[in-house]
Amino acid sequence: MLDEQFPIIAGPERPATTLRVLKYGDCFSVFDPRGNIIPGDASEEGVYYDGTRFLSRFELLLFGHRPLLLSSTVSGDDAVFDADMTNPDVLRDGVVVIERGDVNVHRSRVLWERTCIDRIRVTNFRLNRIEVPIAIQFDADFADVFEVRGTRRARRGVRLPDQVEPEYLMCYRGLDEKVRRARVRWSPAPDKLDTGRAAFLLRLEPKESATVVVTVSYEAEDEQSRLPTPVDKSYDHALSVTRARRIAQAAGCGRVLSSSAMFNRWLGRSTADLQMMLTDTPYGPYPYAGIPWYSTPFGRDGLLTAFELLWVNPGVARGVLKFLAETQATEFNDAQDAQPGKILHEMRGGEMAALAEVPFGRYYGSCDATPLFVMLAHAYYERTADRAFIDEIWPNISAALGWMDSSGDPDQDGFIDYARKSEAGLINQGWKDSHDAIFHSDGSLAEGPIALCEVQGYAYAAWKGAARLAALRGEAALAAEWAARAEHLRERFELAYWCEDLDTYALALDGRRRPCRVRTSNPGHCLFAGIVLPERAARVCETLMSPAAFNGWGVRTVAAGERRYNPQSYHNGSIWPHDNAIIAAGAARYGFTWTATRILNAMLELSEAVDLHRLPELICGFGRRGREPTLYPVACAPQAWSAGAVFMVLAAALGIHIDAPARRISFSRGRLPESIDWIRLTDLQVGEAVVDLQLERHPHDLGVTVIRREGDVEIVTVK
Repeated sequence: MLDEQFPIIAGPERPATTLRVLKYGDCFSVFDPRGNIIPGDASEEGVYYDGTRFLSRFELLLFGHRPLLLSSTVSGDDAVFDADMTNPDVLRDGVVVIERGDVNVHRSRVLWERTCIDRIRVTNFRLNRIEVPIAIQFDADFADVFEVRGTRRARRGVRLPDQVEPEYLMCYRGLDEKVRRARVRWSPAPDKLDTGRAAFLLRLEPKESATVVVTVSYEAEDEQSRLPTPVDKSYDHALSVTRARRIAQAAGCGRVLSSSAMFNRWLGRSTADLQMMLTDTPYGPYPYAGIPWYSTPFGRDGLLTAFELLWVNPGVARGVLKFLAETQATEFNDAQDAQPGKILHEMRGGEMAALAEVPFGRYYGSCDATPLFVMLAHAYYERTADRAFIDEIWPNISAALGWMDSSGDPDQDGFIDYARKSEAGLINQGWKDSHDAIFHSDGSLAEGPIALCEVQGYAYAAWKGAARLAALRGEAALAAEWAARAEHLRERFELAYWCEDLDTYALALDGRRRPCRVRTSNPGHCLFAGIVLPERAARVCETLMSPAAFNGWGVRTVAAGERRYNPQSYHNGSIWPHDNAIIAAGAARYGFTWTATRILNAMLELSEAVDLHRLPELICGFGRRGREPTLYPVACAPQAWSAGAVFMVLAAALGIHIDAPARRISFSRGRLPESIDWIRLTDLQVGEAVVDLQLERHPHDLGVTVIRREGDVEIVTVK
């Protein structure tokens, strides 16, 4: 998701502490551990809605200074931020009149709709009555998220004069002629209100507390305001609504528990992050990709996240498929890299997207989302037996296959390739979309059109899955044609991509159909798709798990020793949790659950070493030096497909496969690391049936015990 035309700028000075994050729907917030948003400390701090930062400063002062931080966290369900702070020594004429620690400040924050709500409770722990001055400094730059990332604009809109009464209103008229507003309210009213600053003087008896609630809401000229009132009651209401939504999201999902407290911590945070990233759309829930840079629908990210969750929560896959079906391209548009049948890459709000300063208002520049769409549709049916939904999106499946057979393969050589049409679009259009991510063994960049190895795997699975769906629908001729197409692609893939001396497949073919003979993580996706010949799968796994590729935290995107290997790059030597989960799933598909278990154990240890047990978008790929990974400076956290990785890698280690049409759950060569003695799966639905299962680690396999079985479902173990 990175291109040199729209870089993410990492300045020379960045905060040493981890930033905190909240999200509700299309609104998200990034702030420091005190809850402050301070310009200059980190460029991404702010409160955002629909691609716009509507709060760029939000700083709490106590006695005129930033309070001392005691602790801060985000609740286990990601619903509320809490921080405890205290005062520094307060001096008057050089004498300490209020000692450090005499005053406590408890700050809580929730997001709801387009609103950020802060509740600030101040408590006097002195033995005498005191006056405590607090102040809130605030501002709104109304920057587009691409501006925040570092893209420079030739022109901007106009910041209109602030309005102070009866509430504080900051306004911006964009070049798109839309007026965006940030509205600040408080309860009680401030004792003094200046430009961008509200001051309160709290008179507190011993052990007495006082509370100030500050609400900042976003609105635009063409939107009907839905802001909650009155302010003093909105915090509790927003929190209750948010938590009720989290509970509703969990309904009907399978649940996982283990003997390992460490695994449960990782699992709990991942579950909460996924619930936070799931955003309600008119077509169902959709996992927004990541905060702060990608809090919007991405086709590839949504599809792969849905794959990760499919066995425990197939409803996400249904929402993703429906959303992408409704936004599927129907015409040619070079500015959007759109072609009929192509599946969305990303969709953005905000001023720059509206003005086409960036092409991402609705952009189709990915070559893998379309075959992944078809691949997921078949996997969703296999998991749910939901024939009615497949019939509903069948025209979209057919259109996607039509793109694969035409615009996706313009030279008709049987391989899907890409070359951007939009001058402002992405140069590389696979998941590794950095400008330097596709290269030859001498380090020279591949020239297009480029055919990525994993995309051919996705296409193989798409044709094969579509053939099965066509047979289900009674379309025998199509089923035979598409099944033959899959096998022909597999044969050509082996001839064109296999590198005997590397024990793996080439990263890609360039425009002259020369293989990029580089050892990368991409062939792990080929395992996941099933295109790899069984006799070569073991060699691919061994290459992926070799010391050059596997560093103890996971599999590198590019193996050490390759010409462009750089462990601190975005795609050329880093480690991505979702990539590792897919590799684990691919290895397990061929029976190599030992690979999946090893990756599971590495990711489990990584989860214990990162803040809040939240796996970030990526980490650097340096060799493991101890208990602390080397973090990537501008990685998103949370990232949906990083949060979903725990479910996919666990399923791979367990060797679980759910076949809903056959009413069967099977476990093939399941394994668990030594740190996990047992896994309990509850409320696992298969059609109308539901089961609870206990899986226990044995020296060489798993023991499976059925705790509860309601309905017709078979449990099978394969040694």
